[in-house]
This record gives sequence, C-alpha cells and structure tokens, in this order.
Amino acid sequence: MSAGQRLRDLGIELPEVVTPAGAYVPAVQSGSLVFTAGQLPVVAGRLVSTGKVGAEIDAGAAAGLARTCALNALAAVHALVGIDSVRRVVKVTGFVASAPGFTEQPAVIDGASALFGEVFGDAGGHARSAVGVAELPKNAPVELEIVVEIEVTS
Repeated sequence: MSAGQRLRDLGIELPEVVTPAGAYVPAVQSGSLVFTAGQLPVVAGRLVSTGKVGAEIDAGAAAGLARTCALNALAAVHALVGIDSVRRVVKVTGFVASAPGFTEQPAVIDGASALFGEVFGDAGGHARSAVGVAELPKNAPVELEIVVEIEVTS
C-alpha cells in the first residue's frame, strides 16, 4: 500500500508546507535522499505551543507536537518529490527544548517515530537522535528534521 493511501486510511491530510523563517528551503534532494529543514510544530501558519518540555509542557503533549513536526516534514518532502516516492525513512533528528533535569527526550521524539511507522510500515523504521537543547527558534518546544530515501526514476 502506498504512503498516500495509508495517510488517507489514517484520516491524515498533509498540511501546507511551512513558509521558511529564513534564507533556506523546506527540503532538498541530493541523489536518492531528501533532507528537510528543521520543522517546528506549526499549524495553519501558527506555532501551536511554546515553552520548555518538563516545565510548561509535559512529555505527552510534547510527543504530540513532535508528531505535528513530522507531518510538516512529510509535507515538505511531498511538495518536493511526492509522498509516494519515499522508499524509507532513513534518519530522524529531534530537538527538545528541555527544562533543567528533563531527560525524556526519546519519549518526546517517539511521537514523530510512531507516525513514520504508521505511514510507512517497516520502511518507517529509522536511525534517530533525540537531543535536549536550551532554546529553539521562536521558543518552540520541539524541532524535527528528517532524511528519507526516495525512488529515483531516470
């Protein structure tokens, strides 16, 4: 089953690509790989939450925000090459704006990883980093970037 069909079956519609906040593009293809820019939890052009995870935001809510970031990353991939060209998710890097003492970054980024499994099945399994940071752009609690392998046609 294609990723596009899985999204439809899950009742998920990819959002519009988030407008870059600087001098960069949302996604770039190099050979059979697509790299996304960092994606924040933006919905309809608005950052949906701000603050530190482990203080203003709990880990469960932050996992939901990571899922939103993942949808934005998939939207950037789809706009560039089409979601059905994705062969597998290769790498996920998640950044979590963490309050002092918060150490559950992997649980937060699991929100994104779970989505990739739902959409791509076994091909959604990926290498991953979940990094705690002091600050993220616009006081976002989570930021995510992905690398996917695509089917390249000649």
